[in-house]
Amino acid sequence: MFDPKTNKYPYPLETDRHYLPVRKDRGIVFDENYPYIDTSLGFRFVDLWVRFLLYTVVFPATYIRLGLKIEGRENLKKHRETLDRGVISVSNHVHLWDYLAIRCAIKPKNSHVLVWQPNINGENGPLIRHVGGIPIPETGRRATEAYIGTIHQLLDDGGWLQVYAEGSMWEYYAPIRPFKRGAAFIACDTGKPVLPMAFSYREPSWIRRNIFRQLACFTLRIGEPLYADETLAKRARQIDLTKRCHAAVCDLAGIKPEENLYEPVFCDFARIDYYTTEYGAGYKGSH
Repeated sequence: MFDPKTNKYPYPLETDRHYLPVRKDRGIVFDENYPYIDTSLGFRFVDLWVRFLLYTVVFPATYIRLGLKIEGRENLKKHRETLDRGVISVSNHVHLWDYLAIRCAIKPKNSHVLVWQPNINGENGPLIRHVGGIPIPETGRRATEAYIGTIHQLLDDGGWLQVYAEGSMWEYYAPIRPFKRGAAFIACDTGKPVLPMAFSYREPSWIRRNIFRQLACFTLRIGEPLYADETLAKRARQIDLTKRCHAAVCDLAGIKPEENLYEPVFCDFARIDYYTTEYGAGYKGSH
């Protein structure tokens, strides 16, 4: 497996923290009245144009920009009937465009993705919404109930929900960070399967490396659905499924789970440095 081993990005000390600044606050309140999936006529009209641009411009650009290869599509065909009844996918989060790569892999299937609330309130919020972004509310119990109800309805209707279980994006990072239990919680609550996917890296060509300064090319591998173990108690069921999802993503990324740097289930873990001896907590603005 190729590892870019870059120290270009300010990976935070906490494994679930974000480092890209959000430069705008549009003042949206994500409460129980917010449409976590907007079904209004105006929104759906814009969606049609966005979908057209995705297929004609954005998806081809994604293949070129990432040097994207997709493997394991046969698993989508093999389990089509199951996936068409609703599915949660999980993957590592390693590039601003990696969700577009997932959309390339599953087309013509549409999908939604859980998104950090400030990103929806930021300058790119409208675009994120129109490619399926659902904000994770931070404003109290009623907002959370409305958000969970929306997700349940989406999956009951046969929808596709992408969850970045690591909690944040770390560009070109190779180890698989600990997973939060959100995807497993949703899967256990709805009875839907979790489909693991993983991004790994390939060494770029001379032109990509020296002309376009690309650190790596991307391969997206698609695994097979995983289900919750109904014989376990609720919390144990979530932890067990989270561990199995993490192990599957490690395998798909070309990492032996027992050799991955991190524990599978998130518990306030700190970043493990292995790129350079200087790469410490204060590097490039890390918290």
